[in-house]
Amino acid sequence: MRKLIIFTVIVALVLTTFGLVGASSHREAPLISQDPVADTTDVYMFVSPDAPDTVTLIQSVYPGQDAGSGPNFYRFGDDVIYAFSIDNDGDAKTDIQFRFDFHTTIANDDTFLYNFGPIAALGDANQNVVQTYDVKRVDYPDHGKATRTCLGTGLLTPPSNFGPASTPDYGSLMAAAVHDLGNGVKVYAGQSDDASYIDLGAIFDLLTIRPLDLTTGNVGGKGGGVDTLAGFNVQSIALQVPIADLLDDSGEPVIGMWASSERRTTTIRSAGGMSTRGVWVEVSRLGMPLVNEVVIPLKDKDKWNGSEPKDDAQFLSYVTDPELATLLNALYFTPLRLTPVPETGRTDLVSVFLTGVEGLNMPANVVASEQLRLNTSILPSDPSCTGDRLGVLAGDLCGFPNGRRPTDDVVDIAERVVAGVLFDPATFNTFPYNALGDGVDANDLAFQSTFPYLAVPHAGFTVGNHDVLTPLVP
Repeated sequence: MRKLIIFTVIVALVLTTFGLVGASSHREAPLISQDPVADTTDVYMFVSPDAPDTVTLIQSVYPGQDAGSGPNFYRFGDDVIYAFSIDNDGDAKTDIQFRFDFHTTIANDDTFLYNFGPIAALGDANQNVVQTYDVKRVDYPDHGKATRTCLGTGLLTPPSNFGPASTPDYGSLMAAAVHDLGNGVKVYAGQSDDASYIDLGAIFDLLTIRPLDLTTGNVGGKGGGVDTLAGFNVQSIALQVPIADLLDDSGEPVIGMWASSERRTTTIRSAGGMSTRGVWVEVSRLGMPLVNEVVIPLKDKDKWNGSEPKDDAQFLSYVTDPELATLLNALYFTPLRLTPVPETGRTDLVSVFLTGVEGLNMPANVVASEQLRLNTSILPSDPSCTGDRLGVLAGDLCGFPNGRRPTDDVVDIAERVVAGVLFDPATFNTFPYNALGDGVDANDLAFQSTFPYLAVPHAGFTVGNHDVLTPLVP
């Protein structure tokens, strides 16, 4: 019985620390947790399955959107700049950046109504609150003087998905909000279903894991969990760009990417009003899932969000000598006389999360830094690209950590990597190390097969209090 208790605690600990971050807990640092409109929840990058000469970049922000929360429905921050940064030569510096600037207008502010009737199309006169955005590309040749190119202005976002009376055909609104910017570039900015899937509820209920059964070897990796984020929406920005437009002159196929949010340095509040001024500063940053939430300690989490990948050497020891390994050994592996996870020299974690994996997605002359890295030469037509949710761990070279697709189960992947399955496969790619998981194996809604790939957001009329799941006893 004591062994079972220890096992329950340690597996739950793994889920608490590493399971959360795979799909992101959406509250990764103290300051940004109080600023949801600027909080980047998840980042994706993959070779587009239906347009394999392009790469799709996605960042989601503003977590926890209950679809029925009117009359002030969700939108991007007009006082926030959202950005994708591209490193195409491995030196941890920005070579290309795409910047998104949003603007909201209200047709009639003498009413509380968001819309006056059904919204049948983008720009419908029935929509009272409208948000548009501008997209700019910024190039930094040899990291010198920036060259700015306007890709699009006044692009319409769709409204939030209120329900069948206000948005009777939301799928058509979402499709209409895909803008073709020319030269193979497409963009979508608007609401979507939260693509993350994870059992956050169990994790935060005294470190509980729901599907625990040692007799069958089920420690969460075979289903049985509850997707805490089911039924919730986010704001998402998706950008599709030709691969050739992202590579440097050398033709290096591996690119790195991270998403960020910026705010001005000064906010001035008055009775019933607010204004901002000053230079733009980074307040949120996310590339690889996991690093800030778990590896970085509380004292440095906000510092991490305001730092740049080129300065990540200051955080390196947190990755090579992870605190979690010590906890795993003390609470689980040593008491049960199992081989302990190495507590120092974790070069496997460095390769997965900071440099890319050699022979897969590590660029030449790489500088270790937290980025989501993708080998653009591995196309969806590659025989290995089966769409397996476990990505590279299952032999699917198109999956995480070679980029990240919305279907990738980064929770289970991250847990197993931390448990050592790549450090020493002969020792750790065995039970229970390679069976860890949170029991949630897929998103609550099906993803679209074409750009922007994300699922249509839940409607406020049809989503109630989210209490639609039967609790499971651990």
